[in-house]
Amino acid sequence: MSNKEVKAALKSARDAIRNKEYKEALKHCKAVLKQEKNNYNAWVFIGLAAAELEQPDQAKGAYKKAIELEPNQLLAWQGLANLYEKPNQIDVKGDLADVYQKLLELYESGDKQKWCDVCNKLVELYHQEKKYLEVAETWQKLIRMKQEEGAEKAELHQLWRKMIHLLKDSTRNQDNKTGQLLLTAFEHALHSADTVPGDSHQNLYKDFIECLSKFPHEVARLEKACRDMVALYPTVSYPLEVLCLHFVQSGTLSEEALHCFSRLFEMDANSGPGIIGFGIKCLKENKYKDAVKSLTEGLQKTNQCPAAWRYLAEAQMKIHEHRSAVLSCNQALEALGTPEGCNLQWKNLALQLKAEALIKIADADAAEEAIKALEQIVDGSSDPVVSALRGQAYLRKGLMDQASKISQELLLSHPDLAEAHALEGLIHYSQKNYEQAEKSFLSAIERKTGTAEYHQYLGLTYWFMSDETKKDKGKALTQFLKAAKLDSYLGSAFCYLGSYYRDIAGDKSRARGCYKKAFELDEMDEESGTAAVDLSVELGDMDTALSILNEVTEKARPGTAKWAWLHRGLYYLRTGQPSQAVADLQAALRADPKDSNCWESLGEAYLNRGSYSTALKSFRKASELNPGLVYSIYRAAALEQILGKYENAIATYQQILKKTENYVPALKG
Repeated sequence: MSNKEVKAALKSARDAIRNKEYKEALKHCKAVLKQEKNNYNAWVFIGLAAAELEQPDQAKGAYKKAIELEPNQLLAWQGLANLYEKPNQIDVKGDLADVYQKLLELYESGDKQKWCDVCNKLVELYHQEKKYLEVAETWQKLIRMKQEEGAEKAELHQLWRKMIHLLKDSTRNQDNKTGQLLLTAFEHALHSADTVPGDSHQNLYKDFIECLSKFPHEVARLEKACRDMVALYPTVSYPLEVLCLHFVQSGTLSEEALHCFSRLFEMDANSGPGIIGFGIKCLKENKYKDAVKSLTEGLQKTNQCPAAWRYLAEAQMKIHEHRSAVLSCNQALEALGTPEGCNLQWKNLALQLKAEALIKIADADAAEEAIKALEQIVDGSSDPVVSALRGQAYLRKGLMDQASKISQELLLSHPDLAEAHALEGLIHYSQKNYEQAEKSFLSAIERKTGTAEYHQYLGLTYWFMSDETKKDKGKALTQFLKAAKLDSYLGSAFCYLGSYYRDIAGDKSRARGCYKKAFELDEMDEESGTAAVDLSVELGDMDTALSILNEVTEKARPGTAKWAWLHRGLYYLRTGQPSQAVADLQAALRADPKDSNCWESLGEAYLNRGSYSTALKSFRKASELNPGLVYSIYRAAALEQILGKYENAIATYQQILKKTENYVPALKG
């Protein structure tokens, strides 16, 4: 076949393809290849025809042969791209990406529009495969090409926005290089926006800040972006909210952070981060109750803030709400998730605070939970303060040997650690070795003078050491006063001050004030509440007594606060208000159904009300629970007499006289 015949055959093949006569085209191409086995066009036409005849393997082989012959010719690469783009082609995306890369190389110096079309296709392919770095790098090439061609600012802005859209899911992978390219795209998009300030630009800024907040290492960039947005949009709370949460989460409580909290709170009093910031400000200013109130409210609006939960737990500890502090620490730990970077520091702090709160609850189960919390602290075994806490937990659990072992080790390794001496003091105190306990607590105070708990335990040591130290004003009283001064929320210090003024100094008025303060600080402290009421009665101040009792009974759940119901019931009984007395004494019995004295008082209230049958039942119940209550037995006999049950009454009177021969009321009956 001559050169002329080869050209004619190739022309016939091209015409056949145009007329969709693909088999005919293959015949012409094969004839050419018999003569010229390396004819580039013949191989390309075979690829085209085979692809249309659904013979992909033959088509692929033909295109690859053509590429082998002429690697920088477009036709075969274009044909191979078209073949791989067909929907019936599977597992060819990697090969297609290579083909697109070659086409970009071939189009670069020529047809710019086709280069852009292929670039778009390649980016879409990478995006489907979630190859975000390749997406970013390829799209940047497209933008560079457009910049070189002198594209308008608006077109470039849209391209940067498209790049942001393409990479929006890449932050989950936390690939640093891709992340940097995404942040660069945001910065270019912000700088190339037409309307500044404007709604679209404002929303873009929000997205940029949200994206930055997902990169822990971009702290400086995040702070700058927030400040810049605040300057551009001074009435928008979003950047301030992010900045506040960032300061909270990083533990940075600088002047700038406190100013940021105040500014956000002034701008939007309902903003969760603003209320949280205000709560932390209160905590730093020692306004603990305000801090608890604000942090609780703020966390109801913005609950995924582990650091804020820990600050709340810290504030709750300051006012001795230990059970609430444990719950807040649990919330912090739940919100923290995986212990990485900054999270590890917050996790350790939350676990330590949780353990401290559990130790203060002071029961064996809480102590066991405290030990488990301390075991989870990373590198906790090398922290002497954590070791001292572990010793306290063992002591609370009754494991004296383990507690003593930790105490001895700490005193040897850290002789200047206040917590080591305090632990030794607690061990001696629990064993009633008061003289040794005194030395240990004095050593702890010498090293850490501002700890109210050390002064309180030293005061208790003097209280129980001897009558002499109990009465010595310079001993127990001084320490309780110091504890109360250092920690005005320490209810137990005020309770012991009340006991001192009542039992030692004989100052009922001052004692009542201390007990009242102790009870206001801890409404679960029945001893202080009862003492405050009793002393108010003794001082003739029934208004104060009733005010305390009314406050407790209003808040009490059914079956609780027996002491308050009983006190108020007896008051109503004394003052001739039997119906109110009945109601309160019944409430007291719901809390403790086996209190014989309470049943006797209820019988008296029913009797005064004229409810003889129910009074009789109450007196009988009292005498069943305590057969030694002669008065209840006598009252039951008298009621049987009133109700006309004479034989029963006589039998009951005789029963009393067998035990107490000269009991006059029974003789009369």
